[in-house]
Amino acid sequence: MGSVLASSAPSPPPPASGVAGVPGLTVPPGFSMPPISPTVSPTEAATGQQQEAENPLPNPGAFDECHRKCKEVFPMQMEGVRLLVNKAISNHFQVSHNVLLSTLGDSSYSFGATYVGSKQMGPAEFFPVMVGDMDNNGSLNAQIIHQISKRIRSKVAFQTKQNKFVNWQGDAEVRGEDFTATITLGNPDVLAGSGAVVAHYLQSITPALALGGELVYHRRPGEEGSVMSLVGRYTGSNFITTLTFGSAGAHASYYHKANERLQLGVEFEASSRMQDTSVSFGYQLDVPEANLQFKGSLDSNWIVGATLEKKLLPLPLSLVLCTFLNHNKNKFQCGFGITIG
Repeated sequence: MGSVLASSAPSPPPPASGVAGVPGLTVPPGFSMPPISPTVSPTEAATGQQQEAENPLPNPGAFDECHRKCKEVFPMQMEGVRLLVNKAISNHFQVSHNVLLSTLGDSSYSFGATYVGSKQMGPAEFFPVMVGDMDNNGSLNAQIIHQISKRIRSKVAFQTKQNKFVNWQGDAEVRGEDFTATITLGNPDVLAGSGAVVAHYLQSITPALALGGELVYHRRPGEEGSVMSLVGRYTGSNFITTLTFGSAGAHASYYHKANERLQLGVEFEASSRMQDTSVSFGYQLDVPEANLQFKGSLDSNWIVGATLEKKLLPLPLSLVLCTFLNHNKNKFQCGFGITIG
């Protein structure tokens, strides 16, 4: 499942953090306001309508980012020793070298390049963006992102394994004032009659509530099917709760920012195909005085993970230590990483 999801109008919930809201009275459930004689002048009414017009519903963002805030709290698993060196050639071009020494799989080296164009669409948004990396086996991963207009953004990505194409996809995203719609075409093959189409739609209902859906259709010789899922996301002043459910299963997440240092996240995932459910808890603790960041996690399969990142300012150097322990399988993994630049 991809990145995924009366009778009388209730009072609007408080606006999300960073989103301007229109202050007003709220009425508890089961209560109603007493009748009040109209005392608003036509000028004040026109001013109120103008303020409502100037404060439309916010754009809900991309469908794939509904659970992103919660997932960022969890540590990323790393094994072996990794060295990453970033070098800026100019304001538009950057290269990177990535060396991985693994104790479980093959060690590898990859070279990456990033180009950022000069078309500015926001405070920190420049297009087009071209990103690619190639490893020592000749496998290539690349993608091109371009802002065609103010509301339309396109992306093309492809992957090769040595001298063969593995997959490629193209998508187009339309961002309106209060909605985001995306359509993705993956691995199309007209001769073989195969491919996949993914459609996303996310709509802001109130400043805090967004609802949407995902439709996945795939076809290949001898097989054809579709999967549909719905998503709902509610954003409070310091929390975000998201629920995605469909025929393939359900995914729920809760993100809470306790303070400027501590962030918490809880995830629940259920798969109808695998007949499996899991619950995960994660946290992120920032210590800006020491340039430290801790991340930890624990799930229902008794897998414990943690990462520690230390930035050695003013040097452009970061150190990362990662450990994961699977109690059920009695397996332990440890990783160490160095990032320069």
